[in-house]
Amino acid sequence: MSLAQEFKTFVAKGNVVDLAVAVVVGGAFGEIVKAFVNGIVMPLVSYVLPEHMAWETWQLGKLRIGLVLGASLNFLIVAGVVFLFLVKAVGMLMKRKEEALAAATTKTCPECLETIPLAATRCKFCTTKI
Repeated sequence: MSLAQEFKTFVAKGNVVDLAVAVVVGGAFGEIVKAFVNGIVMPLVSYVLPEHMAWETWQLGKLRIGLVLGASLNFLIVAGVVFLFLVKAVGMLMKRKEEALAAATTKTCPECLETIPLAATRCKFCTTKI
């Protein structure tokens, strides 16, 4: 298969569209988190700093610690929310869906207690009519 055909197959799967949507939504969510950190969290941090120092100007020598602290908090909040809502929640939903599909495909014979297909009208083990 040529490179062009592989690329066409990749684009046709829909992965590119899903990825594009994820990047756009992730960027918008990152802006919301950045506003939350800059508007609420970091002003609370400024209560710990000396009276005439803003968190953005907090420096340790020539190192701008305030900006690094703000960016680190942004990252931790985004990573935490992504982990909780995407990884854990979607994983839990997928597990429930798999359990529902597995449970719905079989049933138990009332006579021999063997597992038989849901559509079966007679048990293949004891030949009891279901």
